[in-house]
Amino acid sequence: MPPRKRTTAGQGELPGISSAKEIKDILWKAADKLRGSMDAAQYKEFVLGLVFLKYVSDAFAERRTELAADPELASIPEHRRSAFLEEKDEYTEVNVFWVPQKARWDYISAKASNSEDGPGKLLDDAMSAVMQENPVLTGVLPLIFNRDNVDQRRLKELIDLISDARFAGHGDRPARDVLGEVYEYFLEKFARAEGKRAGEFYTPASVVRLLVEVLEPYEGRVYDPCCGSGGMFVQASKFIEAHRGRDHSHDIAVYGQESNERTWRLAKMNLAIHGIDPRGLGDRWADTFEHDKLPDLKADFILANPFFNDSDWFRKESDRRWLYGVPPQSNANYAWLEHIISKLGDRGTAGVVLANGSMSSKQNGEGEIRRAIVEADLVACMVALPGNLFRSTAIPACLWFLAKDKTSQGGKALADRRGEVLFIDARNLGTMIDRTERVFANDDLARIADTYHAWRGTKSAKGKGIKYEDVPGFCYSAELTEIREYDFILTPGRYVGAAEADEDPGAEPIEERIKRLTKELYEHLDESARLDAIVRDQLRRICD
Repeated sequence: MPPRKRTTAGQGELPGISSAKEIKDILWKAADKLRGSMDAAQYKEFVLGLVFLKYVSDAFAERRTELAADPELASIPEHRRSAFLEEKDEYTEVNVFWVPQKARWDYISAKASNSEDGPGKLLDDAMSAVMQENPVLTGVLPLIFNRDNVDQRRLKELIDLISDARFAGHGDRPARDVLGEVYEYFLEKFARAEGKRAGEFYTPASVVRLLVEVLEPYEGRVYDPCCGSGGMFVQASKFIEAHRGRDHSHDIAVYGQESNERTWRLAKMNLAIHGIDPRGLGDRWADTFEHDKLPDLKADFILANPFFNDSDWFRKESDRRWLYGVPPQSNANYAWLEHIISKLGDRGTAGVVLANGSMSSKQNGEGEIRRAIVEADLVACMVALPGNLFRSTAIPACLWFLAKDKTSQGGKALADRRGEVLFIDARNLGTMIDRTERVFANDDLARIADTYHAWRGTKSAKGKGIKYEDVPGFCYSAELTEIREYDFILTPGRYVGAAEADEDPGAEPIEERIKRLTKELYEHLDESARLDAIVRDQLRRICD
């Protein structure tokens, strides 16, 4: 067969192209076709499953068009040319899923109107065929389209609408990137729609970015024990691409676990879409406490946003993970911390989102567990977050950053921070984007991450020429002796103090200001009394 040649930008472009924004609009309109006809969790899996199938079909078509454009193919007989375009290796070796004929979108779209079995059967068969041909997707794609509760007429309309969206043919931008953006958009939209229920599968993007920017997971094993829809892994991969290029995006290996079947499927699809090997999420969903599917894993980086203050969790008092005390049944916060610590490699670091109460609670032995973790010198940094970051809960949150090794680590020439903890009070950062939701802007993320990196003396901080200094009201590096004095309460506000007021040489002396304001207040009170008398007089005249 002729050697493969990459086409230049534009050669493989397809007709009917939609911009990423147009695709989002088309698909969200399509999603509305089924709103209300099934429960929210199934609806989410239903729509994202269809979006994924459309993507793999478009990516396959894009690769096929690229292969067909090779000028050397023109000189070979048609039957050999057709056979070459159907060679599976020509697709899989460039990380394009092999899509059998009956799973290709053109086939589904053409058959949906006149198939005796209906569009639901077509789609279930297509999903099964894709999973059969691509073992990495085994058990991942939903087989729910031919159920009794699915309106087949609306499903046909949905197929027609989705046919208008193309993930491939966007010039230099791969189909994977376009779908990745759309998939994340949908996850966020579903999270907004589901409100409090969304916490099980979605962590706000700016919070995920903050965790990743602080930890800098350039290479190694990345683990999330409650991975939701896989957003932590996706952001870690994006971080590497942004700083080192796409060729290095495979410098990390991801491992995770998720207890909810539907959410596990979303995560596997999400990773596959973004070119991340989804096998690290295992072959089945499972509860991390009841069945740790990765008992021997030692991770370089751990990112986690567990369910806050969970009282409905599997607890075994003799569990080997409870090195610092047995966590109470009434609250799993410290169970998560101890599980995460048990997974850290010799120089591993972790970023964990927890409820604010985890920083100060003394109930049911939690204070003693916190004391033991601090005394073991495992806490590197505590960050108090502002309110309204999480639509799924009104509970105030914080970030725990853990480190197994706080020494200079030899060749890394880090600052030796043994016996110290960095406290950051970020409650005044972020911007309200609407009445109920706050996000971190890039400057906010940079301020927090740069502060941590300067404190730790990382390569990125040295490259920017940043040196650490305590900033009243924002950050403070405390020694363990100070933390003991506060009885191991880790609330940043106790340590950072109040922000220094800006000195204004021309400012009014406080005594004069009090006199002036007092005088103004009396004048306002006198005016209020005068107006009150006028109103009373007018009322008397009306009554008389």
